[in-house]
Amino acid sequence: MEQPREDPEQDLYPLLREFEGRPAATAGRGKDPVNPTMIRHWCEAMGDANPAYTGPAAIAPPTMLQAWTMGGLSGHGDRSAAYEELFDLLDGAGFRSVVATDSEQEYLHPLRPGDEVTFDAVIESVSPRKTTRLGTGHFVTTRMDVRAGGRLAGTHRFRILKYAPAARPAPPRPAEPAPRRPRPVVNRDNQGFWDGVREHRLLIQRCTGCDTLRFPWLPGCNACGSPDWDTVEAEGAGTVFSYVVMHHPPFPAFDPPYAVALVELAEGVRMITNITGVPYDKVRIGMPVRLEFLRVDEELELPVFRGSEG
Repeated sequence: MEQPREDPEQDLYPLLREFEGRPAATAGRGKDPVNPTMIRHWCEAMGDANPAYTGPAAIAPPTMLQAWTMGGLSGHGDRSAAYEELFDLLDGAGFRSVVATDSEQEYLHPLRPGDEVTFDAVIESVSPRKTTRLGTGHFVTTRMDVRAGGRLAGTHRFRILKYAPAARPAPPRPAEPAPRRPRPVVNRDNQGFWDGVREHRLLIQRCTGCDTLRFPWLPGCNACGSPDWDTVEAEGAGTVFSYVVMHHPPFPAFDPPYAVALVELAEGVRMITNITGVPYDKVRIGMPVRLEFLRVDEELELPVFRGSEG
């Protein structure tokens, strides 16, 4: 693996700073106008039932600001020469890996179905060399101004780390005890859930005031505010609503890559869990899964869901 030069700050960083203030994209156009279909998909994925996002006077959720400017699988065709030059310079210095670190958005005017989105972006800043757990590199921040009908709708600031990966730590010596999974926090609000797990029962809270089911356990109903509740036992069937494959960072007692899923139970509530029975790269949205209980160690047992490739 190519490594950065011994002291990139001495001659590289002044070159990187010359890109600050230069355009990253000019006169870009969203590939699709703001439309109800994408708004509906977004709201379903986020579980957002705000009535402002439906009907003849609907607006787009403000948090979709970046969605209207994304390039999709075919990528962006509007990157500036300066942006490409900056990344070529970082790649040539050995900072070939990239990870998104954070974003900030400011909303000024709502977008509505039918709006044609345009945008300009600027390379706002390039940081000095930083050493992180991932490796050593430079943070690059771009700012995108999003417009509709010539009016500024919002600003999206996006930061990535271009880095050279750190060397992987050596595996622990066999003589060392195997790390244990973190212990769940058990308190008076969720004690009944963990009591059920010990009996191989997955219990869901039910508000006795309005019959709303809720998970995870809470001290009061988030629908009507009632503090009174009882429980129903989950039948055990579910489907994968969404999932992510964890590759990094490594964590004691976990062996990446592995799938972490948001499973929708037959009863309608959702819970975050691990998927067993199938390789991580075979997990799919909509996959049917079945409840089982996994003995992690002598003290801890967890509810997980088993999938099937068939």
